[in-house]
Amino acid sequence: MDQFSTDRLTAEKLREDHLADLVALHLDADVSRYLGGVRTPEVTKTYLAVNMAHWDQHGFGLFVLRTKDGAFAGRAGIRHILVDGIDEIEIAYTFKRDLWGKGLASEIAAALTEIGLSQLKLPSLIGLVFVAHGASRRVLEKTNYVLEKSTTHHGEDVVIYRMRR
Repeated sequence: MDQFSTDRLTAEKLREDHLADLVALHLDADVSRYLGGVRTPEVTKTYLAVNMAHWDQHGFGLFVLRTKDGAFAGRAGIRHILVDGIDEIEIAYTFKRDLWGKGLASEIAAALTEIGLSQLKLPSLIGLVFVAHGASRRVLEKTNYVLEKSTTHHGEDVVIYRMRR
């Protein structure tokens, strides 16, 4: 599945020509504070390469999100992530700051959950969220993910939410 859409968003498989939009997103300090901090263009270029390779290896991964008028909105997807030494599969979503508070994260989280559990037949999905990121925690709770545990990931206090098929 290289693309899909929701009521208000279109999602397209991550490509090299998405780099400029991702760099701008990752340079926004407000957006990046729950992503481990602002990322330089070089770090974002590596991030893009790693996530494109994820697609090649697993057949799923991150998407660039656009509003229905074609404007860049953010990124989201389903990807493998190592948490406490366990290979997990997470849903991830990040939006431009001017799109916060409009319900887009809940919309994309529901779509990704449906794709992961129903279409890809994954046994479970997690949401890994900084403890202090209340908005993202509420998105997962509204999408019926269940708080599973607290842990540390890359030196940050996080919580793990899970949804099983």
